[in-house]
Amino acid sequence: MSPPLASPVFKVNRREPELLPPAKPTPHEFKPLSDIDDQESLRFHIPTLQVYRYEPSMQGKDPVKIIREALAKALVFYYPFAGRLREGRNRKLLVECTGEGILFIEADTDVTFDQSGDALQPPFPYLEELLFDVPGSSETLNCPLLLIQVTRLKCGGFVFALRLNHTMSDAPGIVQFLSAVAEMARGEQAPSILPVWQRHVLNARNPPRVTCMHREYDEVEDNNSTSNARVPFPLHDIVDKSFFIRSTQLSALRRFAPPHLHGCSTFQILTAYLWKCRTIALQPDPKQEMRLIYLNNVRKKFNPPLFPEGYYGNGFASSTVVATAEELTQIR
Repeated sequence: MSPPLASPVFKVNRREPELLPPAKPTPHEFKPLSDIDDQESLRFHIPTLQVYRYEPSMQGKDPVKIIREALAKALVFYYPFAGRLREGRNRKLLVECTGEGILFIEADTDVTFDQSGDALQPPFPYLEELLFDVPGSSETLNCPLLLIQVTRLKCGGFVFALRLNHTMSDAPGIVQFLSAVAEMARGEQAPSILPVWQRHVLNARNPPRVTCMHREYDEVEDNNSTSNARVPFPLHDIVDKSFFIRSTQLSALRRFAPPHLHGCSTFQILTAYLWKCRTIALQPDPKQEMRLIYLNNVRKKFNPPLFPEGYYGNGFASSTVVATAEELTQIR
């Protein structure tokens, strides 16, 4: 495998950020978020980046113009995105559908896709250039709920960067919205899946009732504790790295799995190996509890379905697996 190309000098020229409202008037109303949406851990903005190569069919077409117009049309249906979050009694979040719009930035760079090297690969060293943090726009309350920057590449490709207030949607929810944007760009008059709010389906019972143990909410002590439920390494000693796992490598991992696990998903196989190898590398006390926490999309976990088609709020739950270091390292 050849090493990635070094990043060029990646200079982005941006126009002034603008507020992009829905293409037509929309209702002014207040819509409460669900109890999953407005939990403290989701009160932040999350970035995503999508890179598109030049397509000959796009010759003479401006991706910025097409995307800007498609966004405005899609916001007619997804008009809560054009509003602002407010905080009600007991810190309950709700959207005031003001129609003010989302933040939109048009930009250009003099770099082609082939010249970009690792600049357009995780961990995206030029993320701040490709998704400009407009001053005063990143608070949870009273700020635009979406920020989108479209950067034209010199070759005719483009970078679509998005920042989402996570209280509004999870990954499937924002994908549904972007699919609607794509349909508008192709000339459709309405999304094939109409958006549905109905956030009340994920509100807690009143009064709340806990029916099982939730290890995902355990209070885990720091590394200085003698408890078995502690973090087994100093929290300040963490390095972020990105790794690309090839299909051949995944196939090799599957060959090492016991026969009864050959039907496991790619996520299950890769996560299991990472959990085990990480535990071996940390060399914790054999009785140390090692935990794995991951998110489950619950949209298809219920029969009948819990959500109506078109639901675009947060629809996930955290799942936790706990095992001792000894149990993990002895697994064959």
